[in-house]
Amino acid sequence: MPPTTEAMKPTVSARPVVVLFGVDETLVHTGGSGARSWKAAFDKLYGIPADIGQHSSAGETDPQVARATFNAVLGRDPSDDELSRLYTQYLLHPADDIGVSDGYRVLPGAEKILVRLGQIGVLLGLVSGAMEGAARTKLVPANLNRFFVFGAYGSDSPDRTELTGLAIEKAARLHDQLAPSQVYVVGDTPHDMEATNASGAVSVGVASGHYSVAELETARGAHVLRSLEDGFPGL
Repeated sequence: MPPTTEAMKPTVSARPVVVLFGVDETLVHTGGSGARSWKAAFDKLYGIPADIGQHSSAGETDPQVARATFNAVLGRDPSDDELSRLYTQYLLHPADDIGVSDGYRVLPGAEKILVRLGQIGVLLGLVSGAMEGAARTKLVPANLNRFFVFGAYGSDSPDRTELTGLAIEKAARLHDQLAPSQVYVVGDTPHDMEATNASGAVSVGVASGHYSVAELETARGAHVLRSLEDGFPGL
């Protein structure tokens, strides 16, 4: 007999002990800084101003974006050395671009909820498909890095489920007897919901990016918010 709908729902803890946040379209909107940085990297190395939006989807990790775009515009798989050079060029660009990005903004409710969670003793971390350098740089104009004790990134693993598990492992080193169900992961894409549910943590979707409340619910977000202004589950 197939499992019931109720049995398939993620386990939900009454209150979070650790909360992990995505970066792009969850905490901040960068105004396209990431796409411009990839474009600049491909242009610098190969003379091709590649558009990652044509070859990747929201929620994929930076290594996935790099490999898929490379394959599409150059017609072959990259070598490890080529990926390393591409990552280096990509990471050089955001530091200059992000501060002058016209569309950059902190998303509604982001800073307020980070302050609130910190005040009640919730341990805060990042879980982002971006390279660590890129993820942290994107938070600089908003001065949000100060809230996060640790993180896991696309530079830790190209697989979002694996990097979510790595973030939970890091949290467990800082908090004794931590169960995955005590970890809430906030993201804006179905990829985020799927990876979180696979890890045993509690998925919190926020429809502040490219996906609607209905799409995040279909992806089995345990909680789905219109924005971080809606308040936080479990508090």
